[in-house]
Amino acid sequence: MIINPENVPDSTGSNYPEQFKSAVAGRVKKRLGDAAGLQNFGVNLVRLAPGSCSALRHWHSRQDELVYVLEGEVTLVTNSGEEVLQPGMVAGFPAGDADGHHLVNRSNADVVYLEIGDRTPDDSVDYPDEDLIAKASDNGWIFTRKNGDIYED
Repeated sequence: MIINPENVPDSTGSNYPEQFKSAVAGRVKKRLGDAAGLQNFGVNLVRLAPGSCSALRHWHSRQDELVYVLEGEVTLVTNSGEEVLQPGMVAGFPAGDADGHHLVNRSNADVVYLEIGDRTPDDSVDYPDEDLIAKASDNGWIFTRKNGDIYED
């Protein structure tokens, strides 16, 4: 299936619990994989405004992730520290590797990148800097504190 990204609706905001949503203000995704009817993996075209970030720093138990920078400079933050990624650079995050990561736009211009991830079921996501865990369910993500208490919005 051929799609024109300009015809794919923007997805803004987050399904994080309310207290974490501001972290991704300024992030706009176009869900290209969904628009193309893909079922086994997702592809998002993401634009980060200056000062915004891709997500809270996180790692997946079962799903692999990869980002490919198309435009601008973005800072990759991991357990090891920070590294600036430029157009043409790729970063991969294997499932089960407890190296929390996210991208932060510390520049004065928008950053554009592709975000690619698989859709392996029964995934969970750990957010090492927050009291937050996400668990995949048939009805979407369920967010809990690390002690298992569910976040109520």
